[in-house]
Amino acid sequence: MDFELVRPTILHSPMGSSSVDSLPLSGQGSSRADYNSSLRPSSPAFSTLSGSSAKNPGADRPSESPDMVAHRQRELRWISTMSAVPSAQARKNKKIRKLISEGVPASVRYVVWAYLTDSKAKRINGLYEKFGRRENIPAAGHIQYDVRLYSSTQPEAQEDALTNVLHAYLAMVPDVRYSKGLTFVAGQLLALGPEEDAFWTFVSMMDSHLRPYFSSNPIQLEVDASLFSKAVEVNDASLAKKCYVDMAISPVAICQPWRLMPYIIRFTSVFADALPPEYLYRVWDVFLYEGVPFLFRVGLALLQCCRRSLLECMSQDALLALLSRPPPACLPATPDALLDVAASVKLKDDDVRKQRSKLEAQVKRRVQARAMANISSSISLPRS
Repeated sequence: MDFELVRPTILHSPMGSSSVDSLPLSGQGSSRADYNSSLRPSSPAFSTLSGSSAKNPGADRPSESPDMVAHRQRELRWISTMSAVPSAQARKNKKIRKLISEGVPASVRYVVWAYLTDSKAKRINGLYEKFGRRENIPAAGHIQYDVRLYSSTQPEAQEDALTNVLHAYLAMVPDVRYSKGLTFVAGQLLALGPEEDAFWTFVSMMDSHLRPYFSSNPIQLEVDASLFSKAVEVNDASLAKKCYVDMAISPVAICQPWRLMPYIIRFTSVFADALPPEYLYRVWDVFLYEGVPFLFRVGLALLQCCRRSLLECMSQDALLALLSRPPPACLPATPDALLDVAASVKLKDDDVRKQRSKLEAQVKRRVQARAMANISSSISLPRS
């Protein structure tokens, strides 16, 4: 069970330099308090972190149910493990994998995401504010439009904060091409954490997993689209024929978002606009640990969940609309059940990683060859 006992109200960045080492952790020192310092001592959900309650989560709470006690114990296990395992080693640690499989308590989720992305290593004090003072970037108009559209469907969205994060990121990383997918990713991070913390988690998440998708020359997107189409064929030949042959949907169109066109498996937005929040958060819990191959698994799982309806679609538009936002009736009963489906698909993660590297090199060679051919054809030699 993954429910939220409280929704902490954090008025300032708990991971800023002024507070990062200031809070105790279950009676231990604060040498690794960088992410754990976000747990506010005044919050009821975290009052077990000190004193006798840290040793006995059920103490002084005779009315707590077993589920609530278990929830608090999961919080403490996460806090203890994050304190002991450096963020840079988190994605190789079996204890972290086990904790993720058990579930991430909503009350510490954004801290866990910051930890899994190692955003503390990216953070430079004062830099976010500096980029926030930059003049408008070229994509400012598109960002404003998309943020307003996003906010119209997300009542709790913070328009100003979301605009600030996107402007600062694109000012800091000018080689990234703006896409609506960035708005969805940053918006979800802001839904859970303070503005500057969300920015640095966003930076780390992009650098670790997503940045190649938003390159001006998105070779990685072409590669992953090709690999995903092959994975669909291996898992369900009939469904692959329906999507790629009968409906003539190109592999890249399935993975890449277009402003005026629906799309299916949204790698570039990490399913942020396709899944309900409770499903999305569990997907991100695992994705931030496993990496991009897990996106393949989720995409295949969604195809499997919607299979019957997809095979009955009579038009490309109907099929795209169905997978753009899978109906609740098509989704498994719980988010963890969706993860179970994703784990069951025919896919070897190591093979995906190897094939990505191999195909990326091949595509780069083709692109370079075309570029050289274009240069050669454009050169006109002087007449003798």
